[in-house]
Amino acid sequence: MTTPRLLIVDDEKIAIKNLAYVMTKEGYEVVTANSGANALRLLEQHPFDVVLTDLKMEKVDGMGILEACRRCYPQTEVIIITGFSTLASAVEAIKRGAFSYLAKPFRLDEVRKVTAEAVEKVRKKQEHLDLTEEMLNAQGDSAIITRDSAMLRLIETARQIAPSDCNVLLTGESGVGKELFARFLHRASRRHSQSFVAINCSTFNEGVLENELFGHSRGAFTGATSERKGLIEAAHGGTLFLDEITEMPPSMQVKLLRVIQERELRRLGDIKPIVVDVRFIGATNRNLTEELRQGRLRQDFYYRMNVARLEIPPLAERKGDIPLLCNHFLALFNQRSQKNIQEIDTEALDILTRYAFPGNVRELSNIMERGVAMVSGEKLLPAHLPDDLCHVEILTLRSKDGHVSTLEEREKEYVLWVFQYKAGGNQTLAAQMLGIDRVSLWRKLKKYQAENVAVMSTR
Repeated sequence: MTTPRLLIVDDEKIAIKNLAYVMTKEGYEVVTANSGANALRLLEQHPFDVVLTDLKMEKVDGMGILEACRRCYPQTEVIIITGFSTLASAVEAIKRGAFSYLAKPFRLDEVRKVTAEAVEKVRKKQEHLDLTEEMLNAQGDSAIITRDSAMLRLIETARQIAPSDCNVLLTGESGVGKELFARFLHRASRRHSQSFVAINCSTFNEGVLENELFGHSRGAFTGATSERKGLIEAAHGGTLFLDEITEMPPSMQVKLLRVIQERELRRLGDIKPIVVDVRFIGATNRNLTEELRQGRLRQDFYYRMNVARLEIPPLAERKGDIPLLCNHFLALFNQRSQKNIQEIDTEALDILTRYAFPGNVRELSNIMERGVAMVSGEKLLPAHLPDDLCHVEILTLRSKDGHVSTLEEREKEYVLWVFQYKAGGNQTLAAQMLGIDRVSLWRKLKKYQAENVAVMSTR
């Protein structure tokens, strides 16, 4: 990100001069406007990362500037500064999308802190937009979107084994993206210019599956009026992806094992062997040890397929990817539905980040597609998420050690949620919403800070 650009708006010359001096010393590129009307003209001419604006001004006030930014410059964050501090104006400013609300006289450390937080939010939003745009241009909805260290190591492993012809077995929960990894392996291999063919082995019974994979000759059975290539032949020179491979009957595993070993097949009803050059990638969400023990997965077939194995972690173990994926799907479904949704509301993103996602990335994609379909404005709000998402989240929270949150832990989560997302970091407003006095809230926040919990306060 280049040097952050700040627009400071105030009709008091001394106030604007002092604030501009402080922010310039902080390393920001500062532009000033002595009225709301001048500020709007400057916004039309140049992009700004953050606007610090006085609330009470003639003709165009701070709320007018806030509305203009939300409508025309959604990437810009707005901080309202006023000497007329009232609870009603605080509620209204936060409701309309202000990043923060500061009352005069403010401490310089306070305005430095809030401005830095606003700039960081802009930086993250732009970073997400840049990355998702790059991914969309490169691979559309086939991109592997992640910054998780374990996933990045997995991608590097996939990149290393892709050029070889070894068979690969992909394991992981349903919806984690096993087919995305299979396509990644294909694109990174020497076979990338040939076909990638996929089949779900759980969809067909044994007879139909054999016909789908091997094809048949004319007259092989009643109704076979012409010869038909199977999917193995269709993938010649390329890659065949066998999804839910453990659902394949053991007798079918024997037939496929012969193709893997001999590199040739016979169509149903034919005696002539056909030479094939195919790379096989299998995937399953089953426990392989249990499948082998129960005899549903043949050991010889397993060893042929399991030359290289990639275990893809569930989304609940890489929650840091959720905001990244949300922005990716927002851009993707924006494009598909020809909408212009600019951002995801902070509260909505927080709900999604805390949700356990038993259906993994596929479930997140479905939720975002539904949300985009429901949005009529420029922001995806909590109201656009499934009604029961918050309730489901409480029931499906994952914990490796089986830990259940205590009442004190749940209270802390709720207090911080109200304080940071509903009251915008305003202690007076949060205390009123929680039905407690401001001193009690202050004590709770001090305790949370002592526990190394990030507490962002505007006053």
